[in-house]
Amino acid sequence: MSLRTLYHPEVFQGSLNRKNYFEGWYFKQVAKDFSEVLAIIPGISLAGRQHAFIQVINGITGATHYIEYPVDAFTASNKNLDIRIDSNRFTRTSAQLSIHRDELDLEGELIYSGQMAWPGNPLAPGIMGWYSFVPFMECYHGVVSLDHTVSGRLDYQGKELNFYDGRGYIEKDWGTSMPESWIWLHANTFPETGTSVMLSVAKIPWLGSFFIGFICFVLHQGKIYRFMTYNHTKVRSLKLSDGGFSMELGNRENRLSIVAVQKKAGQLKAPVKGLMDRYIKESIDSEVVMNLQTLSGKEVYNGKAEKAGLELVGNLEELAKFATK
Repeated sequence: MSLRTLYHPEVFQGSLNRKNYFEGWYFKQVAKDFSEVLAIIPGISLAGRQHAFIQVINGITGATHYIEYPVDAFTASNKNLDIRIDSNRFTRTSAQLSIHRDELDLEGELIYSGQMAWPGNPLAPGIMGWYSFVPFMECYHGVVSLDHTVSGRLDYQGKELNFYDGRGYIEKDWGTSMPESWIWLHANTFPETGTSVMLSVAKIPWLGSFFIGFICFVLHQGKIYRFMTYNHTKVRSLKLSDGGFSMELGNRENRLSIVAVQKKAGQLKAPVKGLMDRYIKESIDSEVVMNLQTLSGKEVYNGKAEKAGLELVGNLEELAKFATK
């Protein structure tokens, strides 16, 4: 990761000469009528049996697919988001799919428009803020598009999926390993188009110890509300339920309450020291209720979203304990 690419977290941060390294981009799309939900994750694993991959999860059925490619099938621009894996191409404005394997048949093109990018600055190039500059972290996170419109069709396993006027979201991770435990959520299918929320709370190993880090944004009516480790946000409560959680966050300006319930989930692969051999469950069929208020109690937004992304991974009881200290 160079200083130049650090200020453009959407581009490929690594090198094909890196060892024990992974990088992956997450493209989620939801049909306008919620009838189809698909997340597509292109990436690279540079450990053990090195390979490029495209991972797919169907939010309606919970089916998942992991398609491997040789490393030399992977190319990436270091100037903008432009990832190519064999005949597949992923950019900020489109995804072109052509996968024909026994386990997955996927063909078509999706067009992304009206993207809301994360507004970085010299001291905080991405959503991680100044943590972007901290060395020796096992995992770095970036948000490419907080919300956008999706158009296009995909032929998936012999069925046509129509995403015209749907909603989309793009983020990414890179490093050596995902955190030890985490809660991750994203939703942008609220009744009000253009409202989006992403939240991540994680136990992050660092230099022989660990810390609890959290990043959260709410996009509503064109304004971004930030709830971050680095802007004096506190996790006021984190309660776990069977297949879900409730959380309250607060800082010097706003308060946020989130209740999430996980529904149909599929099994995805996640990296450990660059190896894609950890299995986690993700649902992109979950429900989220969100309430955003000013510190004085004035309601900014209250609403419910379906087809949300939700991951609940690792020792969550321990995570909740340390997060609310």
